[in-house]
Amino acid sequence: MNKEFFEIIRPGIHTTIQDQGRSNKYHIGIPFSGSMDQRNYMISNKLLGNKLNEPSLEFAYQGPLIKLNKGKLTGVITGDVTFSIIRKNSKITKGICYQTFEINDGDQLDIISTNRSVYGYFSIKNGFKADYIWGSCSVNTKAKIGTNNGEKFSKGQKIFINKLESLPNQKKVDYLNSKIEYIRVIKGTNYNYFSEKSKKIFFSKEFVISKLADRMGIRLEDNKIENVVETNIRSEGLIKGVIQVPPDGNPIIMLSDHGTIGGYPKIAVVISADYDRLVQIPPGSKIKFKPVELIEAENLFRLYRMETENILNKIIWIF
Repeated sequence: MNKEFFEIIRPGIHTTIQDQGRSNKYHIGIPFSGSMDQRNYMISNKLLGNKLNEPSLEFAYQGPLIKLNKGKLTGVITGDVTFSIIRKNSKITKGICYQTFEINDGDQLDIISTNRSVYGYFSIKNGFKADYIWGSCSVNTKAKIGTNNGEKFSKGQKIFINKLESLPNQKKVDYLNSKIEYIRVIKGTNYNYFSEKSKKIFFSKEFVISKLADRMGIRLEDNKIENVVETNIRSEGLIKGVIQVPPDGNPIIMLSDHGTIGGYPKIAVVISADYDRLVQIPPGSKIKFKPVELIEAENLFRLYRMETENILNKIIWIF
């Protein structure tokens, strides 16, 4: 049994193990899951020389306070995050995102909060020990599948380490988590179920992200959408990013841990290129939608992948 682990002193609000998710399992009712912000997740692993799909800790809003038991290792935090390293001798070092750091036996990592965002990632060289179900270790707390019996971590638990290793030098990458003026979408399969007035509202008015937001979905407020055909339809398959409109008129954006079928009309789908930035918008923020055609959405996703690859290739040794 592994003797090297992090002890959880404070679990944070929603701390789980995530990787790139489960593909090709929708037909048996299993959603994609995986890291919410795939780009930040991949950057964290690339900085450590890991495989891009190595298990990482994902946290929301407030992260965990954890203590290393035995050895030393190299870690990194990505996202817009405030954190510090409390050394065994009580010296406190302010953390720098997108730059690797060393943690020694008895040191504590205090991930204090995300800033004007939602999710952050803590990765270590060689990754965390994880349990794989349907090709992924990602935790889906709604379905109770993944590492840690499909649950978020709690106080007193141990997070085990695959293999202790410390890099000889530190690495960093310059990356700014960009904000966007609007979320681009393609029209949904039930777009014509909605009145012309509602379509105009959807693309011209601002919506507020409510407090009802988690890994499963985001409920929007402030502007209601009227359905003129049918508020409930025969249940059909859902995908990540689809926007459903229930009878109360408040749209719901389905996210990574969404249910795989639903019976509300779908007005639009968030394009894949904007998904990472969408999930980082905190409750209380305002968002607007902009329509694009499918061909443009495909081109924007190719550009997103090229930009991600360029970021991964700009990682440098610093000393």
